[in-house]
Amino acid sequence: MGREQWKKILVGSAGNMVEWFDWFVYASFATYFAGAFFPDGNPTAQLMNTAGIFAVGFFMRPVGGWLLGRVGDRKGRKAALTLTVTLMSASAVLIAIAPTYAVAGYGGAVVLLVARLLQGLSVGGEYAASATYLTEASDPSRRGFASSFQYVSMTAGQIVGLGLQIVLQRTMSDDALHSWGWRIPFIVGALGAAIIFYLRRNMLESDVYEESADAAGADQKGTIKALWAHRREAFLVMALTMGGTVAYYTYTTYLTKYLSNSAGLSKETATLVSFCALIVFACIQPLAGRLSDRIGRRPLLITFAVGSTFLTVPIMTLLKHAGSFWPALGLALLALVVVTGYTSINACVKAELFPTGIRALGVALPYAIANALFGGTAEYVALWFKDAGAESGFYWYVAGCAAVSLIVYLTMRETRDIDLNRVAAPASAAAQRPAEAV
Repeated sequence: MGREQWKKILVGSAGNMVEWFDWFVYASFATYFAGAFFPDGNPTAQLMNTAGIFAVGFFMRPVGGWLLGRVGDRKGRKAALTLTVTLMSASAVLIAIAPTYAVAGYGGAVVLLVARLLQGLSVGGEYAASATYLTEASDPSRRGFASSFQYVSMTAGQIVGLGLQIVLQRTMSDDALHSWGWRIPFIVGALGAAIIFYLRRNMLESDVYEESADAAGADQKGTIKALWAHRREAFLVMALTMGGTVAYYTYTTYLTKYLSNSAGLSKETATLVSFCALIVFACIQPLAGRLSDRIGRRPLLITFAVGSTFLTVPIMTLLKHAGSFWPALGLALLALVVVTGYTSINACVKAELFPTGIRALGVALPYAIANALFGGTAEYVALWFKDAGAESGFYWYVAGCAAVSLIVYLTMRETRDIDLNRVAAPASAAAQRPAEAV
């Protein structure tokens, strides 16, 4: 890839990193601020309350996917990416200044909820705009490699968040972290978003989008009617996302809580396990993406689904009894290597299914719906099973979701060699009749 393509990938990835830093620090610092916004009581119940607000953010993602996907298809990928980081910055500021339960009662929880709604809007559009931009900005023979940087940057955001958490844990008392220290990462996130806003205002639009700007039917770009013409691909995105998003959130955002709340590891050890595992996970994404450029996308997706279907229950069971850092790290790495078959290439697979004029919305809306139903609720479902005294039920739930996606991977077409400029629209007369924009 040329220097110009690397520049596009760098700017897109850097912004994505800050977006997901803000998104994930909510989850990684929840153990410290859960008691700040809700009355004293059962720690698991407090975590369930914060996890519930975390899940609410996911339910705003379809709205964000629709709104910002439409912007991405009609105004350009650059416009959508700039808007997403603006919303994320505002949400980080709100969380940083939110009053506690002792000061404002449930008023602080309301501020927290509003901030998560804004984050949901932002991330609902960020995923698709980033996936589309990275896929379109790359050489056709390296789309898997280039788009893998989406999860490199997503994971880097979480690594930075966990790294900051480790630093704060080692430099601040536990009482200080619970009292006010948890606000620091949200201040950092807001400042980082401001920097990325400047970078994205000066980023280059993708050539694929610019070449389609004057294409016939431009008034249909980013509309629900145009997406409905590609409803088969939209449903495919939802189905192939189901297993991957549950597994990803299980072994990333939920892992730290699981190791401390269920496996009995200290918060510091649990955080260090996640931190080390995610560094390795980020490093292997481009390798898997490049492999998909050589052998195709389906082999990696199928490998992930088979591994997740049959290994989730034993991995989660062993993690609960790991007892110390090294066994927990080994098991976490095994799980994340399996998940890499999905994360490294899912962005380009989804983008390759749609024509340029509906690509951002086509990826954004069905992906956001699947995440709202499965990814955003994964942590809450896990805590619900734990609170009910049947924690192992969650392991089977994750495996079952992967099994459903496995069926999809086995029956879907290969997308590696698709020309992004020539993805065909449906041939039906209904799909080609002029219609008003939605």
